[in-house]
Amino acid sequence: MPTPPRIRFGTDGWRGVIARDFTFEGVRLVAGAVAATFRASQPVDQRFLVAVGHDTRFLSRRFAQTATDFLVALGIETCLTTSHVPTPVLACAIPALKARGGLMVTASHNPPSYNGLKVRIADGGAATTTLTDQIEAEIRRLSDDHNGSTAGILPAMDRTSAGAIELFDPLPLYQERLRALVDMECVARSGLHVVLDPMYGATQGIVAGLLRQIGLEVEEIHAEINPWFGGVSPEPMRTSLGELAERVRGLNTSKKIGLAFDGDGDRLGAIDETGTYVTPHQVFAVLLQHLVTRRGLSGTVIKTVSTTTMIDRLAASHGLRLAITPIGFKHIAEVMRGEPFLIGGEESGGIGVAGHIPERDGIVSALLLLECLAIEGKPLGVLLQELEAKVGPHCYRRLDLRLARPEDGRELGRRVGSDPPAHIDGWRVKEVQTLDGVKLVGTDGGWLLIRPSGTEPVLRLYAEAPTQGQVSRLLDWAKTYADTIQREQ
Repeated sequence: MPTPPRIRFGTDGWRGVIARDFTFEGVRLVAGAVAATFRASQPVDQRFLVAVGHDTRFLSRRFAQTATDFLVALGIETCLTTSHVPTPVLACAIPALKARGGLMVTASHNPPSYNGLKVRIADGGAATTTLTDQIEAEIRRLSDDHNGSTAGILPAMDRTSAGAIELFDPLPLYQERLRALVDMECVARSGLHVVLDPMYGATQGIVAGLLRQIGLEVEEIHAEINPWFGGVSPEPMRTSLGELAERVRGLNTSKKIGLAFDGDGDRLGAIDETGTYVTPHQVFAVLLQHLVTRRGLSGTVIKTVSTTTMIDRLAASHGLRLAITPIGFKHIAEVMRGEPFLIGGEESGGIGVAGHIPERDGIVSALLLLECLAIEGKPLGVLLQELEAKVGPHCYRRLDLRLARPEDGRELGRRVGSDPPAHIDGWRVKEVQTLDGVKLVGTDGGWLLIRPSGTEPVLRLYAEAPTQGQVSRLLDWAKTYADTIQREQ
């Protein structure tokens, strides 16, 4: 029997190429390991329920059904969503159901050929690193004990039991939570024309239906099932939102905005009234400012190491504590669980807010952004100009380099960390940080972060500086350095 690919958990779950790395046998193995790990810390007299959901990717429903069947065969009470749902919708249902945790079949923003599994715990947030390490150890144990197969873990399953699986619709509960978090009456009075791009993902119809229900004009594109996602990765980045930007530009009103969501709905992208892409950093900063100045809220502000220094400056200006974490929202969630917080966010568009689950939620972020525009009575582009006047100009760009071998990315980080440059094309390096990857911080407050992806053979390069020209020079230097290392290997 061939050795199965090793199952590893990245920044948020296990992901791999369908049929090569991500297989039905692997799903059963992970489900079994998650069940055993949950059970080890489960009080004997406490209900043991696991909620399972899935996105719109190829075979996602069948993978979710496979996980559910296996859990049921292990004697675990399990419920499966009636259809595809965004990750935050499933996550919101977990504590409401008093479930032990959840499994979400999704590869989030990864390319169409990928699928994956996210593990959620009882509060709806991502599994901690400690828990995923335990799950990985259990996977290895089960795999070694049964020669890489789940066939010996339990007796042959009775296929008729699949009909007894409880199906549930988590959407009504989630919509109730939205109304508690967002002033929907204020949003309804805004008169905004909203163009939505779910990128063929799991949010399709959900936000559009909600906004139409309160009377807003809504247009939705890419809102059908297309497991190939139109040939692009379902990640709401500038390069993927050209059609959304054109639709917004074409509207004959100044009260307009474009909103995009990644494949499983936990990340947000935005287009302002001029059709200009708004970075997740800017969205995070606008929401932080809104929650403090208009809502009068306070608490710790949490960001990942790859997120803009605008957040540092805003937090300081409001006297709020700032916590900086490695990349991956699970690290932000850990801070959220430990102290009163206001907002947490990452450069990829994932933002979570107080009063909700310790999880990023693109839908809540989108509705809070609409609430902000409604209360301010100003277009998003104008609010960004006012923000820049307060914290200064911050230009940002991320560059993803496809690697022939993942170890080349690690080698680049090792070399830069051990022998950092004193300057890059006149830009002076003040500090080297190694919280996650290698981050060079300049005397002007700009920075360059070099970090291999946790789920793909990709090297991620992030840069922020006062001008786009400086951002380009930093990225060009890092790309040239990476190319040199790959040629040497």
